[in-house]
Order: sequence, then structure tokens, then C-alpha cells
Amino acid sequence: MDTQHDNALAHALAAIPGPVPPSGVIHIVIPHTNRFTVVGNHLAQHAGLSLVAIGIGVHIQSLPAGSEISIKTLAARFPEGEVKIASALRELEAHGYLRRTRVRLAKGRVATRTVFCNQPGAVLRGGVVPGAPGAPVVGAAVRNPAPAPALVREHLRATGPEPTLVPEPEPARVPEPARVTEPEPTLVTEPARVPEHIRVREPEPTAVAGARPAPIRLPAPTAPKQPRRPLPHPHALTPERRQAASALLADLRRHAVELVLSEEAVEELVPGVAAWLERDATTDAIRHALTADLPKPLRHPARLLRHRLTALLPPPLPGVHDLTAPRRAPVPPFQTCDGCERAFRSHEPGHCRDCRAPYGEAA
Repeated sequence: MDTQHDNALAHALAAIPGPVPPSGVIHIVIPHTNRFTVVGNHLAQHAGLSLVAIGIGVHIQSLPAGSEISIKTLAARFPEGEVKIASALRELEAHGYLRRTRVRLAKGRVATRTVFCNQPGAVLRGGVVPGAPGAPVVGAAVRNPAPAPALVREHLRATGPEPTLVPEPEPARVPEPARVTEPEPTLVTEPARVPEHIRVREPEPTAVAGARPAPIRLPAPTAPKQPRRPLPHPHALTPERRQAASALLADLRRHAVELVLSEEAVEELVPGVAAWLERDATTDAIRHALTADLPKPLRHPARLLRHRLTALLPPPLPGVHDLTAPRRAPVPPFQTCDGCERAFRSHEPGHCRDCRAPYGEAA
């Protein structure tokens, strides 16, 4: 069969206005006409959120008001586990995108209210109230900009004090045959209260109004880095050892082309090689330790040699007397007991342990 070539992508790339970047992502932008959600770059490119938290935040923002977003519901919807989803929700809550509060309803019931704000920074900076002119539209306020006063009053009676009704001034009559109805009175509280399912994130009671809450510091992903061990130095850096160490380091590139060192690197590593020479290490042994099993590719040859000279430093050679076998302690000879004629070990003749008591001898 002949290989099929899809020319749709080539035509789409040719229709992109302007020059195509030589590398990186290439965007083919097709305007949406339905089923789309506007997501800010402050969330999609957030530097302090993980990729899982950003994805869950975008998913929650695309859901309609009243959707279930519990941990078990999200775990059943996505392949991530409950632990990873719970951690992502805590990240969104720490950065102000999500708020979960437990409120007491009528008849002693307790419910969890979950609020998602698409621009938490704008709400905290400006102190805006949903429903006011220029305020962001949150949750169900998109469909019902002015909820019915009876329903709001019933909800607020169950969750808090009764708000104060302040009617707006009567608008002027329009000289048209159609009758203009009077708008419903606007609900205003001090401070303004909004039903829990459309409430935006508010500052904490202990924080200053309008101030951004302190970020939560997550634990370090890796263990603290251990301090680098110092390069070994000989007790006496003689001119002969300096010359031999410098020649050995400069000659390494003949045995491994990756080990091309600068003059400054050679001068820095000379004490380490001199310490090996002081401990009676041969030049062949040093060269084999420095050139064997080099990583591919080798980016920092001087750092690798410094590490090997420090970590693989051999101990001093033992002396002749240190290699001799240890002498055994002298073993007492056998003696014959003068009383029972049994054999026992002792440096002097006499009686055994059982016969010493009757004769009153010391051990």
C-alpha cells in the first residue's frame, strides 16, 4: 500500500499569518463559537502551582455552578489518585483560587461550601463585592444577576443575620406605550453578604483588609546539599612532586580526549595528585583512577577529577612491621596436681583448683 500523506496540517501551517518560529510550539488559533471557558494566564502559567493543580483549576472553572467537585468525584473522573488531587486542591486554596468552609444549616446540619474565584488577586486588591457595577461575575450570578429577594432572604436567614433592604430610587417613566416595571429592591448588608455558592474569597479575619495572605511554604523537594569535601593536600609539597603532578595532569588528554584541562585547573588540582604521590601511589594507578569509566558526555572534566582525587584517595601504605603476623600470647604449660594427680595448666607446679581449698593455697 502507498503511504498516505495528510496535507491538512501543511495547509493549516501555510495559513498562519506572519513568520513561523524555527523552534518551539506553533499555535493554530481557531475562534470558539460555543462550549468554551475564558482562563487567565495567571492561572494557566502560575509559577507557584503544580501542573496537576493548574489542570484541576481549569477543570473546576469550566464546570457550571452547583457541580460536585469533591476529592472522590475528581478521583473518579481523572486517573490521578485522591492523595494527588487533595494536594492540588490545597495548592489552589493556598493561592486564593479555592475556598472551602463548613457552615451550619437549619436543623443542626453541617455542609461544606466550595467557592472558586477566577481572579483572587483582583478581589483582594480592590475589595469588590459581587453584583456591584464593575465587579467580577462569579458562579451562578452569570445567569441570575439579581436573585429573587425572597430566596436570598431565606438563605441568609439560615446562614446569618437578616440583611437590610434598601430600595433603589424609582426610575423615570419612559414616554412609550409599553409599561416599565419597577425593579426589585437591591439587597445591601454591612458588609455585603452573598449566598455561599456564589461567594468569592474574603480576607482572613486576622489579616489586614485588602492585604494578600502570606504564601504557604511547601517542603523542599530534595534533601539539603552536603558541603563539598576539600581537596587533599600533601604534608610537604616539594618541587619534585609539584612537577610530577603537573605533568601527569597535563598528560591526561593523551589517554582521554575529554580530559583537556586549562592551566588554572591544573594548578588547582596539583595538590590532590601530590597527596596521592606522597602515599606511594604510582603514576599508572593515578592515571587509571582518573580516566576509567568516564561519563558520556563529560561536561566538567576539572570537577570530575577533583571529585575522584578526593573520594578515591588511598590510605598510606602500611610499614613492614604492620604487616607481620601478631604474636600469640604464651600458653601456660601442663602441670600434674600433687594431690589428685590430674593435669592442669599453670606456670608453677602445685595443686589443681579442686585441691587448693583443703591445702589453703591461693589461686
